[in-house]
Amino acid sequence: MSYIKFAKWIRPKKDYGEACPIYKCEFEAKKQVKSAVLEITAMGVYEAHINGERIGDFIMAPGWTAYDKRHQYQSYDITDKLKSGNEITVTVGKGWYRGDLVIWRDNNIWGTVPAIIAAITLVYDDGTEEIISTDKKWKVAESPIRFSQIYDGETYDATYKLDEWEDAVYYYGTTLNLIPQEGEIVREMEHIKPLGMLVTPKGERVIDFGQNMTGYVTFKVDGRKGDKIVYSHAETLDFDGNFYTANLRSAKQRVEYICRDGVQEYKPHHSFMGFRYIRLDDAPDYVNEDMFEAIVVHSDIKRTGYFECSHEKLNKLYQNIVWGQRGNFLDIPTDCPQRDERLGWTADAQVFVKTASYNYDVQKFFEKWLKDLAAEQHNNGAVGNVVPDVLYDFTPATGWGDAATICPWQIYLTYGEKTVLENQIDSMIGWVEFMHSRGEEEFLWCGDEQMGDWLALDAPEGTNTGASDTDLIASAYFALSTEIVAKALKVLGRDNSKYEEMHKRIVSAYRERFKEYKTQTECAVSLMFNLAENRDEVAEKLADLVKKNGNKITTGFLGTPYIMDALSENGYEDVAYSLLLQEEYPSWLFSVNMGATTVWEHWDSMRADGTMWHTGMNSFNHYAYGCVGSWMYETICGIKLDEENPGFERIVICPKPDKRLKWAKASIESRFGTIKSGWEFTGDEVVYEFELPRPARVEIGNKTFELGAGKYTYKF
Repeated sequence: MSYIKFAKWIRPKKDYGEACPIYKCEFEAKKQVKSAVLEITAMGVYEAHINGERIGDFIMAPGWTAYDKRHQYQSYDITDKLKSGNEITVTVGKGWYRGDLVIWRDNNIWGTVPAIIAAITLVYDDGTEEIISTDKKWKVAESPIRFSQIYDGETYDATYKLDEWEDAVYYYGTTLNLIPQEGEIVREMEHIKPLGMLVTPKGERVIDFGQNMTGYVTFKVDGRKGDKIVYSHAETLDFDGNFYTANLRSAKQRVEYICRDGVQEYKPHHSFMGFRYIRLDDAPDYVNEDMFEAIVVHSDIKRTGYFECSHEKLNKLYQNIVWGQRGNFLDIPTDCPQRDERLGWTADAQVFVKTASYNYDVQKFFEKWLKDLAAEQHNNGAVGNVVPDVLYDFTPATGWGDAATICPWQIYLTYGEKTVLENQIDSMIGWVEFMHSRGEEEFLWCGDEQMGDWLALDAPEGTNTGASDTDLIASAYFALSTEIVAKALKVLGRDNSKYEEMHKRIVSAYRERFKEYKTQTECAVSLMFNLAENRDEVAEKLADLVKKNGNKITTGFLGTPYIMDALSENGYEDVAYSLLLQEEYPSWLFSVNMGATTVWEHWDSMRADGTMWHTGMNSFNHYAYGCVGSWMYETICGIKLDEENPGFERIVICPKPDKRLKWAKASIESRFGTIKSGWEFTGDEVVYEFELPRPARVEIGNKTFELGAGKYTYKF
């Protein structure tokens, strides 16, 4: 039984300012303990210890949810950590709950109080129980963590003495919104040693870890009392080789540590950074790069997908996609991990969800996030542009709110479990009904302010919405989401006739209204959403638009996920390959040639001459354009889902080799086992190799094979 909901929230009597509070509770085990469980959460992010030992390894617990509606608590088995006399301590940082979070709105979005609530359940050998919960007997003091913020980092004073404890007081917060842990635990996943230290033209001491990542730095030092070790974090160096932080906007990403005497180790407790480099802003001369390690932090999701080919730059692109996912899947799917934003933008999530679900097992990760999306959905069905929704005044937009339908449908397709549809179907219907209610034309979404094909390169000067008709894009997504709802209702065995009919009418209205497609994005979405009446003509136009642009892309956030499939599924896979293998700007490989280790927010976040696109919105770790990863799995190596048999219960293999690659291979671990597909040119022949855990339809050129589970080799 859970007892935390019967406990009470406690808080300090006074405001500690920027210092993080530390709570403590001393208790004795009165009999022989059979089991002991701690349930705990905080208004902020917490770190708990018992008898000096860390409890659990959840970084940034309790995670990020729509706290007023869904506030997670965690349960830890502490049986093996108990002694006869015990002391539990808990530090609380501001985290997402309190403090600075979004630069364009007020601070302290959910509250201002660093409260905690906890219950310790001791089960004795004789079957009796004792409950120790948060109450006025708990003590609280200012901790050595003198400052901690999500964006700005942490200050830790190792000389600070904990000698002014006071009784905690009750805080009358609700327990009705408390839920047990639902998402994946955020953990320390990897340690990376630095490549070395460099001195910039400005004379800065900079340590390079060789990889843009999300996490923090740890160090071990034999220090002297009062020595300071201060360092800042950055993703890149500028054109001159100097430490570059302008793209962080107001985020400081700064750590300050004040030493005590002797050997000591440190890493931040309640903050994380996006970085490749750190700059030693203030440190004694004895501090060197060998004292530091970077720690990669993200949700503990299982790796399931792999891709490799003969083209080393494509391999690097794929690795950058994986690192972008690792860097931005920290409890929620964020847009970026470094600047003063780091929000759960819905468009970024929906364009990447397919690739994400091939690279890693993200079912549990997305199910938790989607529940927050539904919890915060407006009564009229509108969906926020970020989840959790901290931008209340933003206008709902197509391509963003459609995460309500696209994400649960993709999770269902990849993993084959209906639970996500059962949980989300009301939310999915709500979003479609919201779109249906917009504008003067019943079966089109026209006239509203939209973000369009965000960051498309065909955008008029001074705008980010792209040149594509925003009414066309909105209506296209209206059609897509309505079709998804109709399919989802059918899967759930519910009447879907209303939405099947609505979809037919949207398609008819779309074809009547939008007869000409002038941009790559307009062509791509019209093809992929089955809205183009003359598919062959539209596909030819799309291919011509790409060719006339020098085999270069112009699409933004909403067109990029579909352009490759729109080409390859309509007979122009050679043009799609040309886009993928393009190395000049704009292209995926341009950033690889520029030394990227993650995917960029802009096709030219850093230009060929080393100058930056802009300081206001220029992340070097932004996974959205990494959506091309699904094309690498599905088209290069041919591993595809069958909607009628989701979760790879029945597999489709349809590789499309291109002689510009000598070989390629990919694997995806499904619920039924690992699927492998690869091919290699050997002279005039292509050798195909497949490993199938389930029956599959294999298409090679104009030949089709119905195969059972097993290993197969073909030569053509």
